[in-house]
Amino acid sequence: MADLDDIKDGKNFHTDQAQRNTVFSLKGCGALDWGMQSRLSRIFNPKTGKTVMLAFDHGYFQGPTTGLERIDISIAPLFEHADVLMCTRGVLRSVVPPATNKPVVLRASGGNSILTELSNEAVAVAMDDAVRLNSCAVAAQVYIGSEHEHQSIKNIIQLVDAGLRVGMPTMAVTGVGKDMARDQRYFSLATRIAAEMGAQVIKTYYVEQGFERIAAGCPVPIVIAGGKKLPERDALDMCYRAIDQGASGVDMGRNIFQSDAPVAMIKAVHAIVHNGFTVQQAYELFLSEKG
Repeated sequence: MADLDDIKDGKNFHTDQAQRNTVFSLKGCGALDWGMQSRLSRIFNPKTGKTVMLAFDHGYFQGPTTGLERIDISIAPLFEHADVLMCTRGVLRSVVPPATNKPVVLRASGGNSILTELSNEAVAVAMDDAVRLNSCAVAAQVYIGSEHEHQSIKNIIQLVDAGLRVGMPTMAVTGVGKDMARDQRYFSLATRIAAEMGAQVIKTYYVEQGFERIAAGCPVPIVIAGGKKLPERDALDMCYRAIDQGASGVDMGRNIFQSDAPVAMIKAVHAIVHNGFTVQQAYELFLSEKG
């Protein structure tokens, strides 16, 4: 350890320059703690402010659905092409190699299946386990207008409160009740409520009419769900429109891993989100990569 005689007086203080204070530019996140901003910076590319998440958490209520029968075979080759992985802790520990070194959004709600009422969920992961897994965010459904609306909102509040204590963002995922219309009015309501409860990121569905109003009315970043499998060009068109109208990224599953060429598809999506490709350019890239 150096003693006082070894300490040289500093000279390069640059007194003619004010200290640089970098502004955290992600929508609605400028007042968050350093640790939470750091995690969000791993999810959203700091250069573009956008993200391409690969969702393969469907098994928590659907079981081994088409494309997810063997995650180690069908999904693992996609890891390197995604910005973020979204999965359950069971799959993360059993299938995803730690050396993958990709940010993880951890599915943190569950307790039901496709055989029962989907909105009847509970928090399914303790926050200390999410931290132990080095997650960058936790995610839970919120079912506005459903039978179990109140419980799903409580789940979001519980995760937000626990996350604030450790610097862990919460992503609220807007589920749709069986009798709910998938329109701008509904998703404006659902996304705003989730943000008002403190969720730092919202995952919701793209709608053809009024999506720009949904994005504008939500004070935090929105990423869109891929939803049901579409023809590749249609899925790329949806992706382009969402980004153009204010989304901060996509969280796609079936439209990538159920494609005939999953790697080509995720590359095409990435080109739209981060490189500003048009639908036609992205589709041509898909066809070229598909071979």
